[in-house]
Amino acid sequence: MAKLISNLKKYRQFNELTQEELAKKVNVRRETIARLENGKYNSFELAVRISKELNAPIEKLFIFEF
Repeated sequence: MAKLISNLKKYRQFNELTQEELAKKVNVRRETIARLENGKYNSFELAVRISKELNAPIEKLFIFEF
């Protein structure tokens, strides 16, 4: 089974955004950002939106380990 490793928190903090601020920018709840950061939720559509917002490649934000 693949394990999701999320670098979202690092990139979010680098961009000086709170979870709440990023959530508003990509139109989701703060809890969704928290779950993404903890590797407990994944959505390709949301990953693309966050990638664009943070100007960071998806493959740097989220890594699947097999």
